[in-house]
Amino acid sequence: MNDPFSALEGVSTTTRRSPLPARYKAVISATVGSIIEGFDFIAYGTAAALVFNRQFFPNLDPTSATLASFGAFATGLFARPLGAILFGHFGDRLGRKSVLTFSLFLMGFSTIAIGLIPNFAVIGTWSAVLLVALRILQGIALGGEMGGAVLMAVEHAPSSRAGLFGSLPQMGPPIGLLLSTSAFSLLSRLPEEAFQSWGWRIPFLASIALVLLGAFVRRSVGESPAFEKAASGRQRVDVPLWQLLTRHKKSLLLAIGAKLPEVTLYYVLTVFLVSYASTRLGFSRSAVLQTVMIGAAIQIVTLPLFGWLADRVGVRRFYMFGAVVMALSVVPLLRWIDSGSLTALQVAVAIALGFNYALLFGPQSALFAAQFPVNVRLSGISIGIQFAAAIGGGLAPIVATSLVAQYHGLQPIAIYVGALAALAVLCTRLMKSAPTTPTPPHSQGE
Repeated sequence: MNDPFSALEGVSTTTRRSPLPARYKAVISATVGSIIEGFDFIAYGTAAALVFNRQFFPNLDPTSATLASFGAFATGLFARPLGAILFGHFGDRLGRKSVLTFSLFLMGFSTIAIGLIPNFAVIGTWSAVLLVALRILQGIALGGEMGGAVLMAVEHAPSSRAGLFGSLPQMGPPIGLLLSTSAFSLLSRLPEEAFQSWGWRIPFLASIALVLLGAFVRRSVGESPAFEKAASGRQRVDVPLWQLLTRHKKSLLLAIGAKLPEVTLYYVLTVFLVSYASTRLGFSRSAVLQTVMIGAAIQIVTLPLFGWLADRVGVRRFYMFGAVVMALSVVPLLRWIDSGSLTALQVAVAIALGFNYALLFGPQSALFAAQFPVNVRLSGISIGIQFAAAIGGGLAPIVATSLVAQYHGLQPIAIYVGALAALAVLCTRLMKSAPTTPTPPHSQGE
């Protein structure tokens, strides 16, 4: 194999063989599906910070109830690696499109069901059991969706624009966050009794319309051409997970390490901070939600911008730069949040979510896809992302709540995230570079 960038074999061939509209149809489909699943998954996190402690854990003291609520939230992130393994296996064996369709419906079912769960006052502890079980199904669904969506975009892209194409489905979580936070911000204007009784259920039940929209958009999208090329060349393997763990373990571990800081920062700011700023810092719930919305809105611009820039300067180099920026800036940013000033809170969250986080999340798809060959690529990118999400994101609200209870401030959390960013710098330095120019025709084989 002469091509040093064979991790993205088939991408530029795809561009020459596929009609132009198919490329954009695939990236639009991936982005729409990512928005829907992002909305469904993140709505739970917002509700966990605002509602679930009172609805499902009322027999605990406030701190324990918040921890229990965040613990139930974390089960979804801990389930995401299972979804990555399951959907990665079938996606690498049978194709990307089928697993994306199934993951969309699984997410929709579990989200709607959460909106229908009776609370503790009606069925006792069974309400918490059902909440956790459905959250696990959400995690499994998202574990299959995220890797598959970004991979469909990257594998349809010319290699010189893999960063840009891969960044577009990454807009799904911030748009989903914006929709979710907007919904809860609007509903929080209801009288408290109405919001706690039925208002919080509306975003979950509204998911049925989004799922139907996603199914409609995805129905005409074809299979990933890179997968079709591998299948026609008999390059598929029987057990992608075994191949991944035995031949590409280093790439998998580096992807996990490179992912950790951004996913940890994200859940500290979008889940933990909603509770912390409204209870410890004295800000109104609507003000905190609006602050998070500002950061999400900025991401809608910066994510594709940074994906495009990464194609210009080199995806790996750009990602390493983003990790360095996060390591250096997280301490002052969280110090601003802790100052008690609403303006400082808004500026700090806007910078942290809109720029620091986006510097890593934007070019991430292209960088991670380049680490794995096509026959294990969905397994590799999905498991790498989701194990990091379970370790970083799943533990973030719990670790943050525990640190604040012990040290009464955000400084320990800042040091924690900064250390993860330093780890990401090292991991990125050891990763393969993603191609920034089209792959030569003679080197498309594996």
